[in-house]
Amino acid sequence: MFQKAQIISLTSAAALFCVLYFGFEMRTSHKESPAPSAGQSGGVADGLTLIANARKSLSPEQAGTLSTLEQQLEGASDDAARIALRKKISAFWYECRQLMAAGYYAEEVAAAEKTDSSWSVAGALYYTALVQSQDPVQKAEIAEKAVRCFENASSIAADNPAHRVNLALVYAENPPADNPMKPVLMLRELEQQYPDNPSVYNALGRLAIRTGQWQRAVDRLEKAWSLDKKNPNTPCLLAKAYEGLGNTEKANEFAAVCNSR
Repeated sequence: MFQKAQIISLTSAAALFCVLYFGFEMRTSHKESPAPSAGQSGGVADGLTLIANARKSLSPEQAGTLSTLEQQLEGASDDAARIALRKKISAFWYECRQLMAAGYYAEEVAAAEKTDSSWSVAGALYYTALVQSQDPVQKAEIAEKAVRCFENASSIAADNPAHRVNLALVYAENPPADNPMKPVLMLRELEQQYPDNPSVYNALGRLAIRTGQWQRAVDRLEKAWSLDKKNPNTPCLLAKAYEGLGNTEKANEFAAVCNSR
């Protein structure tokens, strides 16, 4: 019943940014995504090795499409054309469910465009890869990439709390060994600075769900829902929170809203 809620709660950031950046919505699936491409050491590969590893997963038709895009990129005559083609290649890898490869090209775009939205796209793709990774070494290295992207976004648009919320979610997925409370402290500070921002309460609610603090999750998420009834993520999180609390009636109510969006 709550599978969609669980998927959306993990991929909402990437979904939002991919709509803005690629022009299409993130599609959820009941199948697991391939693990992030990695080197032989178990860590995240360098760019060339990462792409070479991801290429092994392609069908002949997909390999042909990629080859065409790469040839076009090699022959591009100006920065605007190169950026546009890197976006297409990033979108291609995203469609192939190779999130690290998609993130690699998105990060190249961000380095060229130098906008907070571009850095957020790359960070969101790395974040989703981070969520899917089960390897501790990979997770640490992917988290480092996601942190760098969201920090760059925040440095460009310091007045946009979304970048710091996303940064906190990265730390929540891979807490610093010397400061495991860092994501919670970051979000509490944001709550004080932005008491009417629903994304802050959604993030706090998500953290409470992760730790099984169901009543606290419900309180934070109901606050987010009261601030923004159009947010598609909030009812999915509320369905999960009420399920954990044992309130089947409310869980079903919000699951219905979640599944309708």
